[in-house]
Amino acid sequence: GGRGRGASGQSHIGEVSLQLTAPEERTLSVSSMDIVNEWRRMIGPVPGAQDLNFRAEIGRGSSPIDVQLSGPDFEDLSAAADLVKERLAEYPDLFDITDSYQDGKPEIKLRIKPEAEALGLTMRDLAQQSREAFFGAEAQRIQRGREDVRVMVRYPLEERSSLDSLENMRIRTAGGAEVPFASVAEVEMGRSFSTINRIDRNRTVNVTADADKEKANLELIKRDLTEFLPDLVAQYPGMSFSMEGEAREQAESFGAVAVGGIFVLFAIYAMLAIPFRSYAQPAIVMSVIPFGLAGAIVGHLIMGFSLSIMSVFGMLALAGVVVNDSLVMVDYINRRRSEGMSVNEAVRVAGVARFRAIMLTSLTTFCGLLPLMFEKSTQAQFLIPMGISLG
Repeated sequence: GGRGRGASGQSHIGEVSLQLTAPEERTLSVSSMDIVNEWRRMIGPVPGAQDLNFRAEIGRGSSPIDVQLSGPDFEDLSAAADLVKERLAEYPDLFDITDSYQDGKPEIKLRIKPEAEALGLTMRDLAQQSREAFFGAEAQRIQRGREDVRVMVRYPLEERSSLDSLENMRIRTAGGAEVPFASVAEVEMGRSFSTINRIDRNRTVNVTADADKEKANLELIKRDLTEFLPDLVAQYPGMSFSMEGEAREQAESFGAVAVGGIFVLFAIYAMLAIPFRSYAQPAIVMSVIPFGLAGAIVGHLIMGFSLSIMSVFGMLALAGVVVNDSLVMVDYINRRRSEGMSVNEAVRVAGVARFRAIMLTSLTTFCGLLPLMFEKSTQAQFLIPMGISLG
């Protein structure tokens, strides 16, 4: 179940959105991506449509694959974008491959001839007289009650219904003479630009693609693109490329988290070094952190989730949890050694004595996170990767 609506900001662009029933209320065990994939299969190609895109992810602000091409010449950008789209089409798990260039509405472009300039005509004169002939010129206004009614003078309908009518119209010169339109201007059919994007004064075109994240190896695809794109842009003078979308956001997020993670590790080390009065024992306590991170990665593989920024936050919290268990073990070993035991004997005794406490602590933490890890509600989907890392 759900609700649908249509929207369009322009007459040649349409959008349909469906509001689905919340995952926890669905009678069938299907995800939003399953519904979109089936919808895409049932609709198939739409005759006359240039682009047909489907989106199903909640809160996503960018595409999994987003290649930004930047350069001074739009024709080169368009050609390069087509080659990038052809390359992306080779991957079976990518779909909705498109670029940011959008054709505007059809338009007629006028180009003034030298003969017109000799007669004192300008492009403004041509545009104004053409507009008055087809759209109309205001002759007068008539008062009807509280409203003004504009009286427009223009060619009859049958004389402004084709391009031939424009080429056959007469243009009045500054001296009052009339000359054929075709003798002073050329007509060219074209399309306007719906949007023109620029960065650092260069035009840009973004080639984007959506992906089935459960099947697509996005890291392999991005690595292949970084090998393919330098050779491509080298063919066009002044062109450059950059990886945008989720790739850029992840790089920026992970960079910021990495700085915070290093600070956290130093803080943990300092807090352990003070009571232990040792440089080596804090390192021994913290040596369990890599094993915890490995377990978090394995957990993501088992649950079928990819690593995200929330996963990294969970790993930072996990570092504190495993350090706590390790601290209990090392402290017990130190107390046994102070009683005269050897290192090997103290380690053996500590392992037996503290096994139950450490195991129960880990199990209670894991069991406490199980409801979050298997929650189906929309609100919980953002937190599940963090719960997997902690569990």
